[in-house]
Amino acid sequence: MTIVSAEIFVMAHLKMAYRAFTNSTSLREWLCDVATTEPHVGGRIYLWWRGDFYSSGHYLELTENRNIKFKWYSNIDPAATEVNVVFTEKDGGTLVHIDHHVPDDDSWKKIGDGFRENWQDSLRNLRSVLETGIDLRISERPMLGIAPGDFTEEQAKALGVPVREGLRLDGTVAGMGAEKAGLKQNDVIVGMAGNPITSDFNSLPLAIAGKKGGDVIEVVFYRGAEKKTVNMELTKRPVPDVPFNAQKAADIARDLFEVGLDEVEKCFEGVTDQQAMKRPAEGEWSALEVLAHLIQNERFQMIYLVGLVDGYESVADGFGTNVDAYVRATVKANPSVALMLSALRRTVDELLAFVAALPDDFVANKGSFYRFVGFSLLQPNFHLSGHTQQIKEALASARK
Repeated sequence: MTIVSAEIFVMAHLKMAYRAFTNSTSLREWLCDVATTEPHVGGRIYLWWRGDFYSSGHYLELTENRNIKFKWYSNIDPAATEVNVVFTEKDGGTLVHIDHHVPDDDSWKKIGDGFRENWQDSLRNLRSVLETGIDLRISERPMLGIAPGDFTEEQAKALGVPVREGLRLDGTVAGMGAEKAGLKQNDVIVGMAGNPITSDFNSLPLAIAGKKGGDVIEVVFYRGAEKKTVNMELTKRPVPDVPFNAQKAADIARDLFEVGLDEVEKCFEGVTDQQAMKRPAEGEWSALEVLAHLIQNERFQMIYLVGLVDGYESVADGFGTNVDAYVRATVKANPSVALMLSALRRTVDELLAFVAALPDDFVANKGSFYRFVGFSLLQPNFHLSGHTQQIKEALASARK
């Protein structure tokens, strides 16, 4: 056997380092995109990365806060191997040492070198996540400035788009790459940086893998039946300074939300309920239905946060779609501009109250706390702002 080794020192508690190899949510925060674990001898450990690379295996040994051994068998390896992880308290932090045992065979040398490189790179991210909460795979990934929407057969027909695979835009973010490149609501992106974009949202991050803010890429899209190509400059992702204090995080988020909520509410000044309920065209949302979607997004944020706190984050197969029946139901329960705007504010209030009440042990789990607060809650109002123009257009159509 040949032993491929990698190690790193992290200024984090021993139990947090151990959790990073035994908890599904923690594994997603530094190592892979999807994980499911059952941390006991014989229990499963399944890891999946975008691009359809995965490893499945089971735990062979577990001594809490000391060591873990598990079977590793990826979809590209010729045989199963074993990974041993040892945790050692040191200088107020934890030394994490990985030994990946591979066959002592020349045919495995390239694979072994790949293991070493990937473990070293992943451990660098583990240190960042445990010490700062920042997932480098996200912070170093550029932004497009889009509000992605679903793309159904009915929408394709209504828009006159001749393809059935692509990413339809609900809107763009002011001042960012997509808007500057001329992309608009209902454009359907089918190619980016020389890679195909499909209705599977995972095709988007794969297409710009390795790109950085400031890079210029080619974007291919349909606007109705016309196929267009533009160059787009990728925007550097803002990485906020997150206070590891639940109440302070909620207070900062409140200030950000107020700007977006005020902008949305101004759209409805002087608007009648009848105008707000009118759809611009068949298959397009009314202004109130856009508000329903915004409400449902904040509800989803709370469900997502519950999963992070619980340590049982749900796994989704794809990006999902907007369920029209759900949108209509929210409008039916709040059938006026006043009720709908009130419902949006109350939902935001509930979300921020939840954040302020987060338990101390969750806040101390920097990877999960930063993932929600830094990469979601404290980002600029991309979702609210992205749909504000959609509301304005729906109301302009209703006034005609």
